[in-house]
Amino acid sequence: MSWTRICGFDALLPERGVCALVDGTQVALFRTYEGELHALANLDPFSGAYVLSRGIVGTRKGEPTVASPLHKQVFSLVSGRCLDDVTVSVPVYAVRVGDDGHVEVSLQPAMATV
Repeated sequence: MSWTRICGFDALLPERGVCALVDGTQVALFRTYEGELHALANLDPFSGAYVLSRGIVGTRKGEPTVASPLHKQVFSLVSGRCLDDVTVSVPVYAVRVGDDGHVEVSLQPAMATV
């Protein structure tokens, strides 16, 4: 698995998203208040705009989520599936903190725990 170094863990503010370009792919990165990291495609499939990193982070039934800033569809940060339309989902990518404390992303699919 190939990993791309993005930024220091502390540079990611809790409950805020950032966008990173990984091998030509826009990736939305999120850090929860609990310190969990999530990475998914930045493309909102409903609008076609690269905006999910600007979405509203929250939870639904205990599951971490992001709501698109355009049309407010809610996506699971764990599985990428849209919780408002189960026929739609966005790719979820593997993310970790490396030995040096930097966040790293791989475009390989993350192992979903759902």
